[in-house]
Amino acid sequence: MLFYPLLRPDRINLQIKNKKKTGVLKELVRMIKGEDDEKLVETLLKREELGSTGIGKGIAIPHCRSLLVDKLEIAVGYSKEGVDFDAIDKKPVHLLFLIVAPPHDVGNQYLLTLGRVAAICQQLTKKRKLNVPNTPEEFIKMIKEIEEKIK
Repeated sequence: MLFYPLLRPDRINLQIKNKKKTGVLKELVRMIKGEDDEKLVETLLKREELGSTGIGKGIAIPHCRSLLVDKLEIAVGYSKEGVDFDAIDKKPVHLLFLIVAPPHDVGNQYLLTLGRVAAICQQLTKKRKLNVPNTPEEFIKMIKEIEEKIK
């Protein structure tokens, strides 16, 4: 399974403005839902209570299952300044991959996608600094190139 075909330019924001976890989750959810969805944000925050999805090295993968979506949904955000996301390494998060899926998704795409994003993040963090492109299209191209290397 490849991740890059699931990415859409209109769901990639490389200029996240919020600096707090809740605000950033709202920005990401708005890209998926087209509007504010407090229930989905609440579900994501409840998932965060189990343990931060800030995996370290400037990356977070907030995720949940929810009846509020009928298929796997993905949004990506990047904050140059960084976001306080309670990451495991206590450092600010810059790159966020939001993954939301219905409770019963065909082929268990949710878990496969989480695994694929984790593999991509390993490659992204091999360098000392995250180098994120300037446009959503360039970001998708970068992810595609990474996936071609890790097939």
